[in-house]
Amino acid sequence: MTSRENMLAALRGDPVAWTPIVAWVDNYNQPSREGMPAELAEQLGDRHALHPEAVVRMSRWLGLEIMDRVDAPFRTHRRQVTVITEAGAAAGRTVVRWQTPAGELREVIQSEPSQGTSARLEHLVKGPADLAALAALFEDERYEIDAARLAAIDERRKLVSDDGVLVCFLPGTPLGMMYRAFCSVETLAYLHVDAPAALDDLLAVMESRYRQQFELTAAAKVDALVTMDDTSTTTISPTMFAHCNMAVTDARAAIAHTAGKLYLHHSCGLIRGLLPLYRETAMDSVHFHTPPPLGDATVADGLRLLRDNQSTIPLLTQLFGAMDDLATVRRSVEEMFAEARGGARFVPVLIADPLKTAAQTKVLAEMALAAREEGAG
Repeated sequence: MTSRENMLAALRGDPVAWTPIVAWVDNYNQPSREGMPAELAEQLGDRHALHPEAVVRMSRWLGLEIMDRVDAPFRTHRRQVTVITEAGAAAGRTVVRWQTPAGELREVIQSEPSQGTSARLEHLVKGPADLAALAALFEDERYEIDAARLAAIDERRKLVSDDGVLVCFLPGTPLGMMYRAFCSVETLAYLHVDAPAALDDLLAVMESRYRQQFELTAAAKVDALVTMDDTSTTTISPTMFAHCNMAVTDARAAIAHTAGKLYLHHSCGLIRGLLPLYRETAMDSVHFHTPPPLGDATVADGLRLLRDNQSTIPLLTQLFGAMDDLATVRRSVEEMFAEARGGARFVPVLIADPLKTAAQTKVLAEMALAAREEGAG
């Protein structure tokens, strides 16, 4: 059994030959550059513009299997919507105006280039009057396969080979995208009360477009499609998820399964109250499940509350903070593997922590590998 076959078995909830352990690195989640070996720093590329192969290179440097991320193979075209970008009054501030057939939307974005971060100071949707314009924005979009992006996926498939899997991230559920990108949590709560029918109509328009993106991507040479709430019960309640996301999740899973892919649902945070609902959907795995202390559901909770053929991809690095007491760190890693009871339905991911050095990240990987070899998992 190859590493790829073994990881796919784990994600499907089938018997495995060993517990797959993967790494993750992105523009924020990466080891501190302080003391990083020059060779690794060169392989990863610029801190805020990582090399496209950074996940593969980091995984191989750590001696872990690969769950690599590729870009979606389509481009978006707009026919009637005009986007006007202007410099804001303050440094790093940008004002974006979206002129749609149903009215103008405006957002203000604050960027911090030195940190590689940005935040919306003003969202597109500020109240019920903006819902029609956002729907018009989505109705205006058209998508087409980009041959160069499709070829890039093929090349990445060759690079990863049988050492792991390729996943492709797509927009989250419409409800999740509303609070992540288009309005504040407070505004979303008001819309649920003040304009529920108009909100539901908008979410349906959004999902019709997102589903087109999903169908186009399902034909690419990837192993799994990932969408998200990237949420917790502090932003999307179980009742909201049940009303807005159950059918959406099942429809996306059906598209993935028809194409022979897996559907992973990215949902980090406080998800204990959502797991019983996830159990009722056709999703294959909970992607980046966050155990305590940052989350509220242990690995054991996830495996117990999900179906026998649903898996969990829990964060390894967030089980602990400082690395001063290595005995305690090692024990927490071993306990996590022990909760998995043999490794089926369990693919722990080591997210590179910017508060840890590359050497400390390597130690964590070695502890996880030792826990696997010693049979703690």
